[in-house]
Amino acid sequence: EVLRAQTIDEARAIVAGMVRCPLPIIAAVNGPAVGLGCSLALLSDLVLMADTSFLADPHLRMGLVPGDGGMVWPALIGLSRAKEFLFLGERISPQKAVELGLASRAVAADELMSEAVSLAKRLVKVPSAALRDTKFALNAYLEAQLPGAFEHAFTGELASMGSPEHRDAV
Repeated sequence: EVLRAQTIDEARAIVAGMVRCPLPIIAAVNGPAVGLGCSLALLSDLVLMADTSFLADPHLRMGLVPGDGGMVWPALIGLSRAKEFLFLGERISPQKAVELGLASRAVAADELMSEAVSLAKRLVKVPSAALRDTKFALNAYLEAQLPGAFEHAFTGELASMGSPEHRDAV
């Protein structure tokens, strides 16, 4: 029980840290981004996906509430679509992720890192204070949800970790 609570506290800190980070975070997804990996990608500011990668959040299939970042989905793709993907946990291809607004770009796997580095070099040239304050303004939507939807999800995930559904799924 203590370890589970620590895990959720770490997840809470990761989510808040990513939302509040003053620098843009670029995710370069080079393989399956599943569960926490999916959350980390979607909490990033810009998401590049290799054409061989995919996103999925199968928390519910494992009997868990998606507390580590599942609540970012509605801000990215709307509540109805978020419910479908979180309820079913299906794989999302890079092309579909771009179409839905979960990713910025889908690129060839062998070009992923050079694209991410190139994007980072372009961001370095943007006036830093304006970039930081724009990121904070945009992330105010997520910041407002940290004590609300995100906290409900963290509490739900912690409770679901000890559920019979989760034990059966594992």
